[in-house]
Amino acid sequence: MADWFHESVVETHRLPLFCFFVALIVAFVFTRINVRLIRSRVRWWFGNVSVGEMHIHHVVFGVVLMMLGGVSSLVVSGISTGWYAFTAAVFGVGSALVLDEFALILHLRDVYWSREGRTSVDAVFVAVAATGLLLLGLRPLGWDTSDGTPEGRWFAAGFLVVNLLFAVITLLKGKIWSGLLGLFLPPIVYAGAVRLARPGSPWARWFYAEGARRPKPRRMARAAHREERWRRPAIRIKIAVQEFVSGRHDLPAPQRKARRRELSTAHWRFRLRRLPAPRQRSRGLDIPAVTRRRDRRG
Repeated sequence: MADWFHESVVETHRLPLFCFFVALIVAFVFTRINVRLIRSRVRWWFGNVSVGEMHIHHVVFGVVLMMLGGVSSLVVSGISTGWYAFTAAVFGVGSALVLDEFALILHLRDVYWSREGRTSVDAVFVAVAATGLLLLGLRPLGWDTSDGTPEGRWFAAGFLVVNLLFAVITLLKGKIWSGLLGLFLPPIVYAGAVRLARPGSPWARWFYAEGARRPKPRRMARAAHREERWRRPAIRIKIAVQEFVSGRHDLPAPQRKARRRELSTAHWRFRLRRLPAPRQRSRGLDIPAVTRRRDRRG
């Protein structure tokens, strides 16, 4: 294992990328565990951070760590590989904190535990997948296909432009994951660009819908049928994975302590109502006589 790590990571100069990758995953998992414990009102060593009445989101700490890690990496990149890897890990921790609240930045409001908050989990998954593919040696759009000759450079540039064009078409057709993974594996974007677009995508609105210059209702109907038959089950599976990792995003925060206190108060009031009047007054509960008569009649 040590030999493989040295040959595949250290000798290929991917140690900073590996440290960033590991720090990103560990920081995201730790952050989600922490916020789920806070949401469940479990006593935890690290709770919400507030200054007066203002709650400080962890995206603020993420931005600070990204600045520290990024600027420090510029300073030590040519001095020490070890310190360069450490600064990359700091940058990875900051990136995890920022991406975990990506939905708040996108919507400019607190949607962390709403359905819109799932966008943050998608952003983290995309970052992890892209970093993992880079760590495996894949390059986006095949930009390293040049053999050093002028003809090879022109071929590599043309290959990159064609792949980018297919990736843009795939993204416009609403196939986000296919477009992003296709940046590293071009055959995916080739297939995504020639297949039908999703019904709600910009491509479908421009070329399939009734308001288009040449509407194609049959293609829109086929796209809607495929969305209902194939896409919906895949989305449900994706949401199940997201909820397993990050918790439910469509439920309000539980109020366990408040509910327990309310039930306890109601229970003791019921017990005190059944006591004689002198004992009620001795316990500080003064129930009107009319109420006591109703209780006796009941």
